[in-house]
Amino acid sequence: MFDESSVPTPATEVAGEQEIFDAYSSAVMAAVEKAGPAVIHVEIAKGGKPAGLGSGLVLASDGLIMTNSHVIAGAADITVTSADGQRGKARVLGDDPHTDIAILRSDEPLKAPALEFFDSRKLRRGQLAIALGNPLGFEQTVTSGIISALGRSMRSSTGRLIDDVIQTDAALNPGNSGGPLVDAQGRVIGINTAVIRGAQGICFSVAANTAMDVLTQVLRYGKVKRASLGIEGASTEIPRHVARFAGLEQKSGVRVMNVASDGPAAGADVKAGDLIIALDDQPVLGVDDLLKLLNHERSRAEAKVSLLRKGERRERWIFTAERA
Repeated sequence: MFDESSVPTPATEVAGEQEIFDAYSSAVMAAVEKAGPAVIHVEIAKGGKPAGLGSGLVLASDGLIMTNSHVIAGAADITVTSADGQRGKARVLGDDPHTDIAILRSDEPLKAPALEFFDSRKLRRGQLAIALGNPLGFEQTVTSGIISALGRSMRSSTGRLIDDVIQTDAALNPGNSGGPLVDAQGRVIGINTAVIRGAQGICFSVAANTAMDVLTQVLRYGKVKRASLGIEGASTEIPRHVARFAGLEQKSGVRVMNVASDGPAAGADVKAGDLIIALDDQPVLGVDDLLKLLNHERSRAEAKVSLLRKGERRERWIFTAERA
């Protein structure tokens, strides 16, 4: 027998929608309440004149701050303002334009909660993403959305690829740069870095793991270390007949265009014209692959370089230098 009481009424439908909306709102508000006090406003000056605005994240109450490299690029003077109105000067501890991450230290302690950095390898598409910052100079602004994609790559101002970038539809605008992207628990999952001009709702954040790697190296070494072979190279396709002769499945590598006379490669008999195909048995399909593999772990360390010379595969052991 048909039971009319089981049919949803407009009132119950509205109530159900309200419960969903409240759950979403509650999640966002809880995350903002936790992370918001750690977000700061960053102002830079050049030649005594205002030159830009951005956002930042207080990492420790002693004044340790994370922001974007492009936010503080060329700054002669940096002023930071905390969520509760504390204001003071800051200096650069370390700057890594290759990942667009910079670490600052304020002259005065800043009261802020210690936020957890979430392992960005565990992120999933579709999960809640909340961006905090100071877009267009409007302080303490919040936008929310979802993680649209993971593992993206984008070019930094230096031309080097930033790997493992998070794509989100949480609205970002100029001034958001350097602020945190957090999850529903208020944990930092990325540092907001860019918006593609002309695109609709496509925004990017440097993954938390990348940001933490930069922080660790800056605190340990005062900079980010990377390895160098002492060569100039170009991504090059491998002719099919050459690949077959060498027993290769990969279709490209890095052609050595020039070898620094006093560099590591020169001492290991690497010559212009050689085609690098692997580093420590990991395939090198182009310049981006090679730069990614030449990280701080390989700085001033021995590395095996596999290359083709006149179609024949050869191995070279190179003790790398530290990239300037």
